[in-house]
Amino acid sequence: MYCDRFVPYSAPQGGGSIAFALDGELTLSRAFECGDEPLLILEIPRSAGAHDVYFEVKDAHTGGVLAFPMEWTGLKGSFDQYGINVSHPVTHEGLYFFRFFFFTFDGQKIYAAREFGNRVGFTEDSGAPFAFQLSFSDFRYNAPHSLNGGIIYHIFVDRFRRGGEVPIREDAIMNEDWYGGIPQYPERPGAHLENNMFFGGTLYGIIEKLEYLKSLNVGAIYLSPVFKAYSNHKYDTGDYLTVDEMFGGDKALDLLIEKAGEAGIRIILDGVFNHTGDDSIYFNKYSKYPSVGAYNSKKSPYYDWYEFIRYPDEYSCWWGIKILPRIHPDRPSCRKFFVGRDGVIAHYAKKGIWGFRLDVVDELSDSFVSDIKRTLNSYDKRSVLYGEVWEDASNKVAYDKRKRYYLGEELDGVMNYPLRSGIIEYIRDKKTDKLVYALTEVMPNMPKRIRDGQMNLLGTHDTVRILTALGGDSANGVPNSVLAITRMSSDKYDAACKMLKCAYMILSAVPGIPTVYYGDEAGMQGYSDPFNRMPFPWGRENTDLLEFFRKINAFRRGKRAFVFGEFRILELTPEILIFERRYGKYSYITAVNNSNSECCFTFGKSIKIEISTQKLKSGTSISLGGSEAFIVKTETEDNFVNYILKSRQKHN
Repeated sequence: MYCDRFVPYSAPQGGGSIAFALDGELTLSRAFECGDEPLLILEIPRSAGAHDVYFEVKDAHTGGVLAFPMEWTGLKGSFDQYGINVSHPVTHEGLYFFRFFFFTFDGQKIYAAREFGNRVGFTEDSGAPFAFQLSFSDFRYNAPHSLNGGIIYHIFVDRFRRGGEVPIREDAIMNEDWYGGIPQYPERPGAHLENNMFFGGTLYGIIEKLEYLKSLNVGAIYLSPVFKAYSNHKYDTGDYLTVDEMFGGDKALDLLIEKAGEAGIRIILDGVFNHTGDDSIYFNKYSKYPSVGAYNSKKSPYYDWYEFIRYPDEYSCWWGIKILPRIHPDRPSCRKFFVGRDGVIAHYAKKGIWGFRLDVVDELSDSFVSDIKRTLNSYDKRSVLYGEVWEDASNKVAYDKRKRYYLGEELDGVMNYPLRSGIIEYIRDKKTDKLVYALTEVMPNMPKRIRDGQMNLLGTHDTVRILTALGGDSANGVPNSVLAITRMSSDKYDAACKMLKCAYMILSAVPGIPTVYYGDEAGMQGYSDPFNRMPFPWGRENTDLLEFFRKINAFRRGKRAFVFGEFRILELTPEILIFERRYGKYSYITAVNNSNSECCFTFGKSIKIEISTQKLKSGTSISLGGSEAFIVKTETEDNFVNYILKSRQKHN
């Protein structure tokens, strides 16, 4: 349960509650690296009569519980302060949960139970949960390249751009109508779909548009799967060591890596290592490949990769989808195929890719993910490994196992879906719960290295297009035949574009790397798969939206405050969001007016607007319209933050 208004940490002004600060007021971080010595300060009203205060910590992986006394450090008004260096109880990397308890002078044992944020209340119930999280990471590898303020651009290859001379498979259906064609879609959710309709996008097409991507300040391209496969989406891998011929084959990928590298752009591949296609070298259900697949014979070298219930037609599949038989990368021959000296990871690392995004990473073991990271870094010390996790990855439990993604040997970040949900609900519905959760729970649970490199996004190939999410009608109960041709009215579309500018400004200014799904910057609409995977509208882009994306992405370039800077929320209500990014002597303040009416800011000096969603004049007074936002720069030592908060109080 989270309050509608986030208030930066301060001691409560009455009895009956306590508060704590971890590692200072500015970051409120709950994730550290081994060697750090964060100080936890606990404040208890003197009227509570507390003495013998303890910090009690539980190891999330072993279940072990230990209690450590906290030292009285002084008085702050009517509060006693107790402190502890939490690195002393925590002797190795890991995820921990903690709580407090203390004794009163009349002999009561009081526990501190979580209420919200960093506030706790009193209880005598010994079953009070270990509700606060703490983690220590021991990173084995160098931090990945920061992209220097550049963004990640997510491309669904078949729908981005045609280019080059490529063969067309005999069993492929080509849709020649790039601008008006409708992808295949099932009659109802879950119904069978061939997914063999192609629009003809290729890796050569991406090469032809590298200048366009440079204009967006793209630092890395994340490609949907490129390995040979039957479908247009390629999540049904047929051959991991071959790039699909309809995308241009191995030569096209080699050329893309070379030309993108010359443009300062890195390449991230999609790693689908949890399942293959049934139409693959490894399973070979339809005998299209010359290999002896697991379906063909129990003597197949791939037989051990799969799990058969009744050979050969009953086998374990991903989510029960028969065309996607599951594999087991923890079995020796399968593991060696992926991370061995001549394995899949080494094969593409030698080509010069920057890294991988792991599909359904929560279905892979920690040891396998760790091996992938180790192999990648043996070729590029600043490579990156992302994972598809839809929740808070810092404390993720999957298949009854606590994951170790952020502890130093595995992921460099995940697809930040909690932030996406928070921004959409805030901008569209004027609700704060999910955004508060993303910014004050999920974010502080990340080690700073991971927080700075997180894959922040508003849309992906698995979600409704961001403009449709912000302004479109609900899809509940609407048949796919209608959704395929549904578009917003011009009024709703314009309102959605205005909201998207605010949403993207937030995404661009919080810690992490903005990740843009191809075409979102061009104003594309669309409901869920496959309608979110339409061809890019070359020559028909929303030029106003596109120029805004270019402007804000260029603004971020090289600014260390947005790459490495500290983050602090100044105000978060349904109507107003204000936060700070601080690095060295400068701060950047982002302000979003999420209301429907004008908001006026008055300052004690002239303020220069760095970037805004509308044309604003710098000065001592700034009027910000509804659903508009701006970013200003200030020296950290001046009184700008006080000005902006006083101005808000004055005009509320």
